[in-house]
Amino acid sequence: MKKYSILIALLAIFSFSACEDAIDLVPRSELTANGFWDSEDGAKAAHIGIYSNLRSQAGDFWSFGELRSDLWGGYTLETPSNLGFIESDFSANSAPYGGWAGFYIYIHRINDFIVNVPNIAFINEAEKAHLMGQAHAIRAFYYFHLAKTWGDVPVILEPMADFDPEGLSTPRVAVTEVLDIVKSDIEASLTYFGSDEDLYKGKNIYWSKAASQMLKAEVHLWTGKLYGGGAADYTTAKNTLEAIQGFILEDSFDGMFSDENNDEFIFAFDYKEDQASNIFNSFTGRGTEVHPLYDGAGNSMSTFVTNGASRYGPTEKLLLITDDILDTRRDATFTRMYSDDNAEAGYPTYDPATYQASLLNKFMGHVNGGGSRIMDNNVPMYRYADAILLQAEAMNNLGEDPSGMINLIRERAYGENYDVAVHGYVNASQTENTNAILEERMKEFVGEGKRWYDLRRAGDQFVFDNVEYISEGYKLLLPITSDMIGRNPLLEQTAGY
Repeated sequence: MKKYSILIALLAIFSFSACEDAIDLVPRSELTANGFWDSEDGAKAAHIGIYSNLRSQAGDFWSFGELRSDLWGGYTLETPSNLGFIESDFSANSAPYGGWAGFYIYIHRINDFIVNVPNIAFINEAEKAHLMGQAHAIRAFYYFHLAKTWGDVPVILEPMADFDPEGLSTPRVAVTEVLDIVKSDIEASLTYFGSDEDLYKGKNIYWSKAASQMLKAEVHLWTGKLYGGGAADYTTAKNTLEAIQGFILEDSFDGMFSDENNDEFIFAFDYKEDQASNIFNSFTGRGTEVHPLYDGAGNSMSTFVTNGASRYGPTEKLLLITDDILDTRRDATFTRMYSDDNAEAGYPTYDPATYQASLLNKFMGHVNGGGSRIMDNNVPMYRYADAILLQAEAMNNLGEDPSGMINLIRERAYGENYDVAVHGYVNASQTENTNAILEERMKEFVGEGKRWYDLRRAGDQFVFDNVEYISEGYKLLLPITSDMIGRNPLLEQTAGY
């Protein structure tokens, strides 16, 4: 197990984009099998590995949180990707994501870290506590995604000497127990962080106390609505969100996506040129398809630098909901492309007759000196706008007025065009408030892996009302593959499949 851990950690040093941190680590020759878990440097190498692993799963976090919602499945310029998943067109015989999406490999490595690092002496014990806080929270984060995606899942909290991720000989644990373990890990994380509100190395690419508070609030909103936690869980979520410190709403919705050091991103996946690219190249298109088209202003797309393919298209529903020309999120989120320039007048609003496809603008990176598009935008998992709208959700669930929180987001979105009489939200019924919060989050978080979970937290009926492909409750969770059951006969298929 030790030699295995060393190999993973050393590979991570050269793959994780925060390589400036890795350069200062102990030389490889000192990271021996006998001494790996005896040194601070070994622990920090393993810590880098945790983040390399986490980032490698960014595409799964996104697809789990967004693809089965009502955001994607519209026109693309090429053959669409993951259409079966988007349309929930699968069964026990065609289950997506075998092997629990590989999550248990990375959970095993975090278990290894959590068990061994407390026994290592650090020059700065407060730094060790921060690393332990990060590890417990990231393990909770993995298990929360497993629980949201499959419901009952195996739970393994100790490192395994002979780890076989393909055949875990352990049964699925009831989802309520899994979520209790998630909450326990979050509390352990917050205990380790204590009063330390700082970002590790001053960077939001590492987990922090605020990220743990975001996760805690999200988990309690989930259990409050779906597992009977009710007002007690909603109150915990609200109080936790109110306690977050050190972050603000940026003035510009568009600007923060090109500024990785902004004060709104609480936790983000890190990408850099020549080190790692984000997952959004499949939202750009190829020159042969894009260049003959025109944008909504009537400008030719002939000089747009592409990088990838056009495999995911926004639904018409999403295009219409985001089609307010005064809302800065409209053009910051999508470039709508048309077959002609409408006699140089363009298409100020969506026109289905000539619409062809859209480019997702949020994470388009930059064009380098060589004329290539580099997909190097950091991608947020949590940002402060999320905290504000989750607080609105908690307040609404408690029967309180959430309009003030909603209007903070709207005011930023409309900027100098904001007119409270026109754009301000006025408190209404609990159901109307829920729909308003869902719509605001839909506009705000396209591409950030939120929409499916937002609908799930609102309640099953909100899923059925908004997602045309799902009308039965068992479809809210994924089946597991038959070969997983074949390798581990202790597993039972997800109910309904």
